[in-house]
Order: sequence, then structure tokens, then C-alpha cells
Amino acid sequence: MWEGRAACRPAEPKGSAAGEAPADGSGRVRPGAPERAGSGPAHTRASRRRGAERDSGPLCSVCVNRFGCRPVMLVGGLFASVGMVIASFCTSIVQIYLTAGVITGLGLALNFQPSLIMLNRYFDKRRPLANGLSAAGSPVFLCALSPLGQILQHEYGWRGGFLILGGMLLNCCVCGALMRPLEPPKKSDATKELDEKKVKKKLLDFSVFKDSGFVIYTLAASIMVLGLFVPPVFVVSYAKDLGYQDTKAAFLLTILGFIDIFARPICGVVAGLKWVRPRCVYLFSFAMIFNGFTDLMGSMSVDYSGLVVFCIFFGISYGMVGALQFEVLMAIVGTQKFSSAIGLVLLAEAMAVLIGPPSAGKLLDATGRYMFVFIIAGIEVTTSALVLALGNFFCIKKKSEPPHTKEEAAEREELNKSEDKTPEDAKVDSIEVEQFLKDEPEKNGEVVTNPETCV
Repeated sequence: MWEGRAACRPAEPKGSAAGEAPADGSGRVRPGAPERAGSGPAHTRASRRRGAERDSGPLCSVCVNRFGCRPVMLVGGLFASVGMVIASFCTSIVQIYLTAGVITGLGLALNFQPSLIMLNRYFDKRRPLANGLSAAGSPVFLCALSPLGQILQHEYGWRGGFLILGGMLLNCCVCGALMRPLEPPKKSDATKELDEKKVKKKLLDFSVFKDSGFVIYTLAASIMVLGLFVPPVFVVSYAKDLGYQDTKAAFLLTILGFIDIFARPICGVVAGLKWVRPRCVYLFSFAMIFNGFTDLMGSMSVDYSGLVVFCIFFGISYGMVGALQFEVLMAIVGTQKFSSAIGLVLLAEAMAVLIGPPSAGKLLDATGRYMFVFIIAGIEVTTSALVLALGNFFCIKKKSEPPHTKEEAAEREELNKSEDKTPEDAKVDSIEVEQFLKDEPEKNGEVVTNPETCV
């Protein structure tokens, strides 16, 4: 049920049917115009859509805490679809930014967060594997939609491509309808009264910032997204710049996605091992270092075979990051505060996402070489890994329980006491019962049946 949110993600890196409708100098859309390299509209729109997904993080957290995951996903699916459909009728690049960028981005955000929150609520022991399997939905569609986008561009033009993708995004509503909420166990009257007095759920819990682990994670994630999404956005235009055809260039994303499909579940299995799971943050740091090193090596590619090798290793490292990113956050903040924590993390990432691909495009325009784009991206991702690993090692001296655990333990202890404690009016004195039975009038040698004496 998590694959629906990834349906239009693969459209972002490429620049064809689902990528961007080129415009002339006046901002009017010119059908069939070639895509610009560098700081072209496709890269800007991709970053804006990702930015819209993250800017709306706190809003999505509030909606989930208030209305639940299922209705939020249904509304998000409608937004994502409507944004793409309206974009097919746009006549200027600004209109496309507002529709395919902002509206569709908001819809994807309203699908993305609830799916992760439901995953965290449903799974505990095998949660890393569940994270890896659910995250594999994104590369599946990356693998499929990359060549599909080229076909849509050729057969129907960019307007038809947007329209068809808008229809596909309605499947997000189907995924949302399958998000069955967990039924809480029935509680006694005493427990219900205690719950009502005890806790009033916050729509957005800022107390997560008191956890140093969460602060370090947020800082590292913000640095990471500066460069994480740059290579998938630029690898196709890099191949085109080397003189390869559009279809062959787009096939690089198919390779990347195919490797990513298997990397995420396998990484989830590894992260779930007994001796690995307590150190999952260091496995995540290794994944980021691996990804950054791959970017640095990819900067040396000078032909198609070199780009293929880069996409293979990038798919492995990117899959590891995708499988572990939110598993680590779940482990840091716990189940109760995850819905608020993920919204705040995505908000912190939003500015970095809006800066990353466009600034890389500006760098490409200034230098005319893709090598510097990949080098900067690799340095940014590697730096984030060092921040997370060193911050966790030096700033968190002892692995403590998540901040909510002690509170929950106290609540549970109090609830257990209240359930074990028998109400005063329900207590029975055995001496009084004996006296009562003696005083009962007898009939035919038998004690008269009385409602009080019935068991």
C-alpha cells in the first residue's frame, strides 16, 4: 500500500513527458522544445515538488494526528492527481510550477507521511524489513516510468503525459482506502477515566527537540538532502551531453531503479539482525558514506559504460539510504512521537531540497562540467554521514531509552495499579457473608434462594 506514493517520483529526474514542458523566453510553454541542461526548468520543478512535499510536513503531521492516516491519504491522492491533470492544460511555466509542483507535491506529502506512520504503528520486531520492502515501491516505479515517460512524450506529447500520470496517481486513493486503522484493545471504565484525565494528544509535539539524538539526526538529514537527489536528476542529461540518445540515457534510471529494488529489502533484512539493529545509526552513516563516495567516483565517468557502473553502485547505496532513513528516526523518537518528528524533519529538509538541484544546475551553467556537480554532491552526503556518526558517538554517551518510554512506563504502571485495585463497593467481607447465611430463614431444610446469595 506504500507504492502509490512513489508512482510519480521517477518522473522527476528525467525531463520528458513527466519531466517538464519547456518554455520560451516569455514563459509560454513550447511543446516539443528540447530540455535545457544545467539550471533548466526540469531540475527546478523537481526540487520545488520535493520542497512542497517537505514544506507541508508539519501540516501533514497535524492532519494525521487530528483526522487519522486514511482520510489524509485519500485527500492527498486527489490533490496529486488534480495537480497533474490541471498541469496538462497550462500555458506558462509558472502555472506548471503551481500545479505539477506545488499541488501535486502537497498531495504526495499527504500520502508519503501517513504511509510511514502506519508502517511504524503496525510493525515493531520486523520493522526494518517492513521499511525496506515498502521503500522498494519507489524504485519499482522509477524502473517502469523512466522508459514510459519517453513513450508518452513521443506518442502523446507532454500534455498527454501529464494527463495520463494524473490518472495513475488516483491509485493513491486506493492505497489510502487500504490503510485500516488498528483497533485498540477494549479498556475498563477505570482505565478510560484515567486516560481522559491523563493525556491530551498534541497535534504537533515539539518536545522531540529535547532529544539530542533527534537534533543530530535532523541536522545530518538536512545536509544529506543537499546532494542526495542531485545525481538522479542530472545523470540523464549527463548521458545526453556525452552524445547518447534520449532512450539510452533514460535507461540509466531503469538500471538504477532495478538495483534499488533489491538493495532496499536486503538492507532491511540486515538492519533487523540482533547485533545490527541497536547500531542501526552507524549502518545508516555507512550507507551515506558509500553514497557520497559513489558520487565522487561517478564524477570521473567519461562514457556510457562508466555511467552504467555508477548507476549500479549508486542504486545500491541509494537503496540503503532509503531503507534506513526513517527506520533510524523511528528508533530515535519511538512510536508515539514519530508522527510529529517526521513532519519537523521534513520541514528542516525543505530548504535544503530547494537549494540542492537548482544550485547544482547553476554550478553546471558556470563551469560547463558535470564533474563538479557530482563532486559537490558527494562531499555533502559524506559530510552528513560524519555529522551523524560522530555526533551520535560523542554527544550521546549512553544509549538511553526514547524520551517517551519512561513516561509510557509510568502510565502503564499507574494503569496496572488502577486495574488491579478493586473498587470499594465490590469488596466482600467473608465474616459478613457467613453471618448473613446463618440469619437466612430456612425452608424444608434448604437455604432460601436469594439474589444476594446467588453466585
